[in-house]
Amino acid sequence: MKRFITLCVLLVSALQVVFAQKTDTARMLVHYKFTWVRDTANRAHPYIENMVLYVGKSAGAYRSYDGIVYKAQFKKAFAEATAASPDGHPMINRRGVGSNVEYYQYPNEQKLITKDQLLANSYAIEGPMLTIDWKTTGDTATFGGLHCQKAVGHFKGRDYTVWFCPDLPVHTGPWKLNGLPGVIVDARDAKNEVVFKFDGVEKATPTPSRSGPAVDKKDLPPILRDLDNDMNLIAPPPGTIKATQKEFDKTREAMRKK
Repeated sequence: MKRFITLCVLLVSALQVVFAQKTDTARMLVHYKFTWVRDTANRAHPYIENMVLYVGKSAGAYRSYDGIVYKAQFKKAFAEATAASPDGHPMINRRGVGSNVEYYQYPNEQKLITKDQLLANSYAIEGPMLTIDWKTTGDTATFGGLHCQKAVGHFKGRDYTVWFCPDLPVHTGPWKLNGLPGVIVDARDAKNEVVFKFDGVEKATPTPSRSGPAVDKKDLPPILRDLDNDMNLIAPPPGTIKATQKEFDKTREAMRKK
């Protein structure tokens, strides 16, 4: 236990708690129905999650849309429960919904940042965007009014077919898929084991301006402190700890052994 605590103290002190990445603001949201056959012996029951890609001027952020919706619903329910509570301290539980892992792509810098979670701490793991040798074809299709072009490529042991939109000239896509002259709006591997199915597109809603004095997050109940982030900002949220993959893996392993 002492070794675990010492490791955590050294890691946190050695890292930047505030992640200083130049931010971008989302202009458009592309929705996906993500399907993953985790167990090939049980193809009838794949993992399914609604995901969303926040597309900015030059960057993208891929997150769980199920998680975003649930957090908004919980924030509203907590406010209503607080108003109805005699002492202003409601007893309300919060479930974990959606994946905690988020991906931030910065094509101009060829940088990929993965936000992951260990207990109460969020970590921003920086690395290079992986190169994919795409081959475009003459095939075209329309997805939700977006005129797209077909491309094929091999990535992480799988052969992918994707559709990208040249009218959205940001070299980003869902998960770690990237490198085409337009946003990837639909992607799937040859076996349909990993599918990012296009599920709609919308303009980003401007973040409403706040009225009244700003509230310091440390003054919020702990259960609400991660619900007040501006999702339109394409950057890991404030308080995220910057780490290398090696540092993150070392901390995770220490937690498993404690």
